[in-house]
Amino acid sequence: MSLIGTKLYTWWKGEAVGSDSFGNKYFRERSGGRRRWVIFNGRPEASKVPPEWHAWLHHTIDDAPVAGVKKHVWEKEHLPNLTGTPYAYHPAGQGGGMRPKATGDYEAWKPE
Repeated sequence: MSLIGTKLYTWWKGEAVGSDSFGNKYFRERSGGRRRWVIFNGRPEASKVPPEWHAWLHHTIDDAPVAGVKKHVWEKEHLPNLTGTPYAYHPAGQGGGMRPKATGDYEAWKPE
């Protein structure tokens, strides 16, 4: 969902460049201008922009990564920020789980 102003500007001056695995669509100014922007698929969330598209949006690279980027074997797939979702990280002891007992090397502070 994007704002009406962004949609109008995209229709009037935008040129589609590509999209990513999240369904976000990327644009640049048709008249050779330097502006680049993204229309998010769903709620606008900056962490849903993969690193290669982030580099293009911020003019770190000149060519859009429409053909993809070669990934190393040790690289994981990009994930958006999952905070506030059921898929967020919860350490042991969160959400009703049991936390391991203290090992005895910790002494709680007591006010005097």
